[in-house]
Amino acid sequence: MSKNQASKPIEMKISTVVAVSALLRETDPALLDAALRSMTGGAADYFDHEFTVIDLAGCDLSGHTVDWPALISLFKSYSLNLVAVRHAPAAMEADIVAHGLSIDVVAKPRQQLDEEVVPAPAPAPVAAPAPAIAEPAPPPPMPQQSAAAMIVDTPVRAGQRIYARGADLIVTAVVNSGAELIADGSIHIYAPLRGRALAGASGNADARIFALSMEAELVSIAGTYRTFENGLPKEIAMKPAQVRLDGDRIDVLPIHTRA
Repeated sequence: MSKNQASKPIEMKISTVVAVSALLRETDPALLDAALRSMTGGAADYFDHEFTVIDLAGCDLSGHTVDWPALISLFKSYSLNLVAVRHAPAAMEADIVAHGLSIDVVAKPRQQLDEEVVPAPAPAPVAAPAPAIAEPAPPPPMPQQSAAAMIVDTPVRAGQRIYARGADLIVTAVVNSGAELIADGSIHIYAPLRGRALAGASGNADARIFALSMEAELVSIAGTYRTFENGLPKEIAMKPAQVRLDGDRIDVLPIHTRA
C-alpha cells in the first residue's frame, strides 16, 4: 500500500446494516406509544438506537394518511431510528421519501414463488402391461439444481431498495435513478441500470454486476465502490457491461455481444 493510500483521512465502504422490523397494525401515534410503553416496561435502554424498518402489511390504510413526522419522533423517543418503510401503498411513497425514509422492497426468490403456485403432481397412471419384447427404458433425467436467485420483473423506482439476502439478484426491468439493488451474490440486470447496485454485500469478492445498459450512479463489490459523477467512459456508457473487483479496484468492462 502506498503512503498516499495509507494516509487517506477518510475511506468509504458500502455495507448492509441490520435493522429491526416494526410490524404495525395501527398507525395512530397514541396507540403505538401505549403499546411501546407496555412493551418496554418504561426501561429507557430497552432499545439501543437500532435502525428500524416499518412494515405496513398488517395495516388498513384506506381512507386516511399517516403522520410520518409524529411516527419518526415517537420511535426516536424509544431509541428506534426509522430508516425505511416496507409494504407501503404506491400512493404513499412520495410522502415517505419526502420525510427522509426509504422504500424497502423485499421480493421473494423465483424458486419460492414457483413452489407456492405449482400444484401437487397428479398420481402416476397405472402402467400398461409390458410388450413381449420391451425396449430398454431411457435413463432418468438428471435433477436440476438451480442456484438461489431472487427475480424482479417490475421496474425499480427511485427510493426503492431491494436486497437479495444469500442469493443472486436478477432484474428484468429498468432500475431507475435513486433506486438501490443489494445482493449477497451477483446482480444481473437485463435492462438499463440507472441507480445503485451493490453485489457481494456479505463480503463475496467474486460477485459481479452485469447490466444490459450500464448507466449506474454507483456500483460496489464486497464494500469497495465506484461512482460516476463525471459520467461513464464512452466505451461502456449505455452499453452491455460487467463490474468486477480486482484487488481493491473496481473494473467496469464492456461485454461484447457480437462475434
